[in-house]
Amino acid sequence: MESTFTDRFPVRIYWEDTDAGGIVYHANYLKYMERARSELLARLEVSQQDERQRPDGVLFVVVAVDLRYHRAAVLGDDLTVVTTVSKLRHASLEFEQNIFRGDERITTGHVRVACVSAATMRPTVIPDTIYARVSELLSTDSN
Repeated sequence: MESTFTDRFPVRIYWEDTDAGGIVYHANYLKYMERARSELLARLEVSQQDERQRPDGVLFVVVAVDLRYHRAAVLGDDLTVVTTVSKLRHASLEFEQNIFRGDERITTGHVRVACVSAATMRPTVIPDTIYARVSELLSTDSN
């Protein structure tokens, strides 16, 4: 299933996010994107902790990332991570994630997340309840 559903997650840049020059360290953009995806799951009432601990528990793991840096974010910036669920498959999700400072695009990312068994770490289908919640979200006009 493909969609254009988007969610927005605010990020403020603190000293700890930056290098000695006050510029955001490149790996931190991945952290901001991860937080945005985690918050989206929380919004869907999906607890990754609870899912992991079930007898047939699952984990969502990043299997592919493609990032492009357009501009540098700096100390004190207020950013927004815009997450689009671009594809829902039975065992994976794909996200387009862009980080903006106002209207200025800072970073563009494509992230593919697979569902794996917590016990075996092998690919498995997304549980029906989670799949249904994501499907419902994608079928509504939430922009």
